[in-house]
This record gives sequence, structure tokens and C-alpha cells, in this order.
Amino acid sequence: MSKILIVGAGDVGGRIAHELATLGHQVWALRRRLPDGLAEHPATLTWLAADVTEPASLVLPDGLDVVIYALAPGESGVAAYKRVYLGGAQAVQAALAGQALCHQIWLSSTGVYGEEAGEWVDEQTPALPRRDSAKVLLAAEQVIGDAPWPSTIVRLGGLYGPGRERLLRWVREGRAVQRVPASWTNRLHVADASGLVVHLVQQVLAGEAVAPLVLGVDDTPTPQYEVLAWLAEQLQLPMPPEREGGSQGKRVRNTSLRETGYALQYPSFRDGYLAIIKNL
Repeated sequence: MSKILIVGAGDVGGRIAHELATLGHQVWALRRRLPDGLAEHPATLTWLAADVTEPASLVLPDGLDVVIYALAPGESGVAAYKRVYLGGAQAVQAALAGQALCHQIWLSSTGVYGEEAGEWVDEQTPALPRRDSAKVLLAAEQVIGDAPWPSTIVRLGGLYGPGRERLLRWVREGRAVQRVPASWTNRLHVADASGLVVHLVQQVLAGEAVAPLVLGVDDTPTPQYEVLAWLAEQLQLPMPPEREGGSQGKRVRNTSLRETGYALQYPSFRDGYLAIIKNL
């Protein structure tokens, strides 16, 4: 039984914690407030109430093997990003001083890439963010990379799934979307986000080599208009109106994900959204 800490056990982090505890690992799931229904969770899952923006609250278990970060600020804006991502990374590293970890996994975003002309991006592409919030994310990644333990940065595309249905609301509201030039988008179902991390943890604990950077997206970068038009068809709603063009986005290759050996549950947005629509 390995000892694993999840820092930021919200939607994705909570899924990871539950899956790893179900596999028999001793898991501590840290979040600002304890969730409801604690008795429903596996016996090997322990919830910790702490706030990464308040270092004094970070009283962490000893003897940890793996630490996973799935942080998310409760508000938007660069200041919140600095407090939660950058300040949180620094505070947890300080709280972990003296431990002998096997590995750390930091969940970041493909938003750290600044490409906006439809370019292909992979793990060899330099991260040159344009937005200030993305610059903060990259700085937080560096904090983890500079720590004395091996680490993997997982840069996730746009997450969707149960409770993350922004595009379905977009279609229902009849909002306009850019069609020409194509605005490329990249996404990953939340079940695959958690599944990928659990897969990486298992590899670490088995003594296998894990890449320092993995891009967490599915197999199908797709223009946003195409995604929304397909959703409208499935929901039997009018096609979304078109608006004037803007950024062409980027196309993210998931070669690094495939090389880990992880098999996507939802290789395309069609697979993932069909499952969601079926349960509406």
C-alpha cells in the first residue's frame, strides 16, 4: 500500500483520490472544505481540510510516496491564479520538506502554449504563453520542476463531462460561434483526466519511467464550430449562428499520452458527449 496525497480534491482531484483508494492505496485528499457523505468513500481515503493559500493549515502526512496537484482557484483573475497556483505550489513544497517522495504530478493546462494560428503543438513545443494567467501557470510548473523529487507535468485540454456542460448551454442559448477561419479546440473528458493520472501513478509505483511532460487531450482536435454544430444536431436544435473570425487556436497532439500506454475511454468529443446526452 502506497501513501498518496491529492492537493486540490475537487472534481478531477476527487475522482483521482477515489480511484486510487479503491485500488487499495492509502490516500489523503486535501481541499478547503470537507465534502458531504464522507461515509460513502473507501476506508483507505482520508479527507483533509486545509487551504494552500494559508501555509499554516498545511499539516501533511509523513512518509508520502506520491503527491498529485489538481488545484483550481475559486475565482477568476491573475491575482487568484498567483495565490492558488503559484503560492499554493510554493507552500506545499515547503510543507513537504524532509520527505522522500517517489514522484509529484502537477495538473496544468495546454493554455501555457501561446499559439493562435492553428499550429500543431506537442511536448517539444516551447511554452510561450501570451496571457498573464497562463504565465502564472508556467511559473507554478517551474516550482514543481525545481523540487528535489522527480515530477511530471500533465497539461490538460478543455475538460468536459458530467457537471461540465458549458458547450451544451452554449448551443441551447443559441450563441454565435466563429466558423471562418476555423478556431481549433482541444478537450479531454474528466474521466480520462483522472484515469490518465491514476495510470501514471501506477507506473511510478511499479518503478517504470514516466515522462516529465504529458499532454492530456483526446485524439480529435476539432474546430469549435464543428463541435457546436454536432451538438446542436444531437439535441435537435438550430445550428449555432456564425460570427466574425478571431483566433484560430491550436491543435494539440496527444503523442505523449499515447506513449504512456493509457487507453482513452472517450477518444473523441462525440464519444464523450453522446454519453452525457444519453443521460440528460
